[in-house]
Amino acid sequence: MKKRVIIWTSVLTSVLTASTTVLGYVFTNKLMYMKKKEDDFILNREITSKRLDEVWFNEVNKTEKWIESKNGYSLKAIFVEPLETKNYVIICHGVTENKINSLRFVRMFERLGFNSVVYDHRRHGDSGGKTTSFGFYEKIDLQAVVEAVRARVGEDAVLGIHGESMGAATTLLYAGSIKDDANFYISDCAFSNFEEQVYNIMRQTTPLRSSLAIRFASLFLKMRDGYTFNLVSPIEVVDKIEKPILFIHSLQDDFILPKMTEALYEKKIGPKTLKLFDIGAHAKSFNENSEEYEQVVADFLLENKLLNK
Repeated sequence: MKKRVIIWTSVLTSVLTASTTVLGYVFTNKLMYMKKKEDDFILNREITSKRLDEVWFNEVNKTEKWIESKNGYSLKAIFVEPLETKNYVIICHGVTENKINSLRFVRMFERLGFNSVVYDHRRHGDSGGKTTSFGFYEKIDLQAVVEAVRARVGEDAVLGIHGESMGAATTLLYAGSIKDDANFYISDCAFSNFEEQVYNIMRQTTPLRSSLAIRFASLFLKMRDGYTFNLVSPIEVVDKIEKPILFIHSLQDDFILPKMTEALYEKKIGPKTLKLFDIGAHAKSFNENSEEYEQVVADFLLENKLLNK
């Protein structure tokens, strides 16, 4: 009898271990290799929606540039320079998108007196990199882009960083844990805590509901990609950012909840602005409120003496 119990206990343990391993592998695969939108789809979507003017883009002064990341691969960037100015904004796109999606912000910043730099995050568009890390490795890539802009324009340039979704989290992680060297930051619909965000995604896409599953997934992520969920947490570093931050979110966002941006805003010390739009799904604040969005950005820049108007 005792021998039978031992056998069944061993079998049960083996089944649970195997099941946990499979679930951990499958779930971390969904994160590391999240399905991206096709480049042609993004381009056609932006043109059809009239957020990208092909004639303007073909004629505007621009330079394509490869930037080497300390992570060991190249990042594809476009310096869009319609103006004779040392005012520049780096624009960081969200997960599954690419640099073409960032171009919709370029005309806004041009009207506000800034040239722009758009680039592909790792594993997106034309850039290298095997996995998506939601800001952990991306913040190091952003450092390379910042250094490339400073090298091109000069240390006296007025530099801003605008990020949307994962790009916003990357922006905050960069400024809070690597170098707070931009003049301002715009965080549009960032998550505050990646573990909490992953738990929300898990509940939406899997039958799992236990926080234990999150801990297992974090462990698997550490083994497979070198980091854990708690290392991708803008809320832990936002209070270290001294430069002005404009926090933006839409109240209708049900993918990354607006309470995350509110929490980031509350923890930020020093100059900060919060704007919550009534209309717009995730990463759609600009699409649905473009004129008001631009005015909010202009007011933020004026308030912080970064706009000569």
